[in-house]
Order: sequence, then C-alpha cells, then structure tokens
Amino acid sequence: MRPLENLTKRKATGGRSRPSRGRRAYERDGYSTEPVLGESTSRPSRTRGGGVSTAVVTSDVANVSDSKGKTTKSKILRVKKSPANRDYERRGVITKGAVIETEAGEAVVTSRPTDDGVINAVLLAKSN
Repeated sequence: MRPLENLTKRKATGGRSRPSRGRRAYERDGYSTEPVLGESTSRPSRTRGGGVSTAVVTSDVANVSDSKGKTTKSKILRVKKSPANRDYERRGVITKGAVIETEAGEAVVTSRPTDDGVINAVLLAKSN
C-alpha cells in the first residue's frame, strides 16, 4: 500500500484523492549507513518490536579468523576490493564480501557491518 501516491491526480468525478492514512514510523526511510575506516563508532537504531540494531559507522579494527579457527583483533589498513560496488573500493566502504587489508594479511569480510554492528573477517589463503 502506498498511501501518498498519485495525490496530484484527480478522481473520475473531478474530486481530490486523499491518502487513507499517513506514514507509519516503520515505513520511514533513511540514508543507508556506509561503514568506512576511522576511529570505531556505531549507531543504534530501534527496530520493530522494541529491539535495538547496531550499525558500524566507522571502524579501524576487525575480528580476523585464520584457517585454524583462531580469531584475533587486527587493524584494518584499507579496502582492497568490493564486489558489491566498484565505487565502494575507491571510497573505502566496508561491506560483506569486501576484501580488506589488515595487519594479519588480506581478509574477506564475513559479517554485515550495518546489521551486525561488528566487522568479522576470514584470512585469505596465500597463493604462491
């Protein structure tokens, strides 16, 4: 249902079309959060049902797991590749699937920073 659509159009009788109701809070739309490098900050937002979702706004560390399953916190140096959007590579936006360069080596992001509130990554195997 789109309550505010086609208000400029008139009815067949010539009368005005008015919405049956206004927007609800859950129908509100905002700008998407695009996590970039920087001192770690996050933004909480209320979800339907009263829960709280946390989105990463800026971050300089990632939880990096190696092939043996050991996880350590590692500093993010830069975003190398982003299959989600070529523009994200240039701007350094961190998304799921992005290849990031960390102090531990190259890693691929496995979490969704805007939904999970944390950046988890898995080290890529070195090809020689």
